[in-house]
Amino acid sequence: MGIAVEVKDLTKSFGSQLIWADVSLTIPAGEISVMLGPSGTGKSVFLKSLIGLLKPDSGSIVVNGTDIVECTERQLFDIRRLYGVLFQDGALFGSMTLYDNIAFPLREHTRKSESEIRTIVEEKMEMVGLSGATEKLPGEISGGMRKRAGLARALVLDPEIILVDEPDSGLDPVRTAYISQLFKDVNAATNATFLIVTHNIELARTVPDNIGMLYRKHLVTFGPREVLLNSDEPVVRQFLHGRTDGPIGMSEEADVEMPVDPKTGARDAHAHHEGRLRWPPSPRPPGCATPAGSSPSRST
Repeated sequence: MGIAVEVKDLTKSFGSQLIWADVSLTIPAGEISVMLGPSGTGKSVFLKSLIGLLKPDSGSIVVNGTDIVECTERQLFDIRRLYGVLFQDGALFGSMTLYDNIAFPLREHTRKSESEIRTIVEEKMEMVGLSGATEKLPGEISGGMRKRAGLARALVLDPEIILVDEPDSGLDPVRTAYISQLFKDVNAATNATFLIVTHNIELARTVPDNIGMLYRKHLVTFGPREVLLNSDEPVVRQFLHGRTDGPIGMSEEADVEMPVDPKTGARDAHAHHEGRLRWPPSPRPPGCATPAGSSPSRST
């Protein structure tokens, strides 16, 4: 059974460079959630913060009753046992067979016998469609197979939360469709909580129960998939349809900043839609590369 992840007022920066601020959401237990956003909006940083690989400047991340931002190293170690992570490139050990790669967490973190480990590894490999590939090396298989091997390794400790970073990276549309369906099948079989970071709109339209979007250092929205897919928010519509007309520019420096509501101090994601944020931006003098209302800073 998956568990919820409660994020409140999370802020992260690297030195003077703000990545995102005041991010609050609850990733529902047992459901698949997707985080979208233009390149450079800190989606992978958010993912790493959720497992304690990066420490936020402020805010809280509560998992199973423990705030991993403020907890001890021992508590964080115990909480991490609830997670499985599928990294962008699979992160397999190149000199080890798929079997040994997938068995690695069991050998490191449990006292199971080799017989028990073999049973678990073969079960997870069958679950992801890799039966018969135990002796293959990562360099001998396709990118899609490496992703599935990485997913099998993420599953061997029966995690309650599974984090996935750009699962479609380097895959053709057909393999992306297969691994997208695999996430749904694994979720149905394990009831684990999923958070997937991706740019892939087709995956976002078909896989998750919930979708969020990061833009210009803030969480624009997070909620049920159909709400976001039918949103009239200009940033969301532009991103979903891949249009050049809208607040998202060619680079992060060209993105139009969401203004601050003078009454609440919060970023107003609907200002553009209501006509308070100009698009296209005001004409600028020759040689000036930054649109009006934007900042020259760069998100990571």
